[in-house]
Amino acid sequence: MSKQYNVAVMGATGAVGTCFLNILEERKFPIKELRLLASERSKSKKLKFNGKLYPVEVLKHDSFKGIDIVLASAGASRSLEFLPSAVKAGAVCVDNSSAFRMDKDVPLVVPEVNPGKIKENKGIIANPNCSTIQMVVALWPIHKAAKIKRIVVTTFQSVSGAGQSKILELQSQVKEVAAGKKPTVKEFPYQIAFNLIPQIDVFLENGYTKEEMKMVNETRKIMGDESIQVNATCIRVPVLYAHSESVNIETERPISPEEVKKLLSEAPGVKVVDDPDKKVYPMPIDAEGKDATLVGRIRRDESVKNGISMWVVSDNIRKGAALNAVQIAEILISK
Repeated sequence: MSKQYNVAVMGATGAVGTCFLNILEERKFPIKELRLLASERSKSKKLKFNGKLYPVEVLKHDSFKGIDIVLASAGASRSLEFLPSAVKAGAVCVDNSSAFRMDKDVPLVVPEVNPGKIKENKGIIANPNCSTIQMVVALWPIHKAAKIKRIVVTTFQSVSGAGQSKILELQSQVKEVAAGKKPTVKEFPYQIAFNLIPQIDVFLENGYTKEEMKMVNETRKIMGDESIQVNATCIRVPVLYAHSESVNIETERPISPEEVKKLLSEAPGVKVVDDPDKKVYPMPIDAEGKDATLVGRIRRDESVKNGISMWVVSDNIRKGAALNAVQIAEILISK
């Protein structure tokens, strides 16, 4: 009989937490004991896994006794507070928050890009930002072939990336606008229905948002190359699930769109969806609920030497969060 593991899901009742459970079940992760952890307000809830109902326990510092792997998605402050206790109890933690991503002692991992970093963990492995994950999955094969010098990316990020309350607000506002009413604005700074908001997270002194600088710093760390220049603009859009990105790159050596398509068609985690003559290109509704990162509109940038432009779409809750973490856990147990 293959070895089984005691797994704790931290933030089990949230969107990513429930996706953790779905993916663990789908991929038949070898679980001996499953422990569901959340805040006090969720303590009376039960969640189904493999046909069985599991009670949700209140997250405490002593919640990790006997646990081998923690999949955490409870926010940065909770990770900073509780994951050291999990490590002390002997668990290896895969953290979906931003808490440890830029810590030099914590691997920041996308399994299709830098799986070797997993073995360097000291008890915590960081899951990157959702928008960073899908971009580096698409760019890594190109970087290996032609070395990327510069990336200019504009993201079009769905409301699910901001939490369940934001999903509900978009749905409510759409109904209100359709009924000829003024939409109620609570969760976002402005109306999100039929609108775009060019701000995700807070603005920093350099004029970029925290979300934009995450993409800059995380990309360099994951790809292991501090020389890559990255410029990001992150926009919230009225889409429920899946982030889209317009990505422009400049490489050291020339690379053709045909070569890029061939590289990506053979790359793990990537699906090329690119036949513009037939109006075939990735869209958020195609990526929702899917594991693959979809790439299309691959074309030469005629304004710069060695430039390529593309359109990248991925489900931010799956590959952008839960799936990436479970893939890390799978590599952990395979070693």
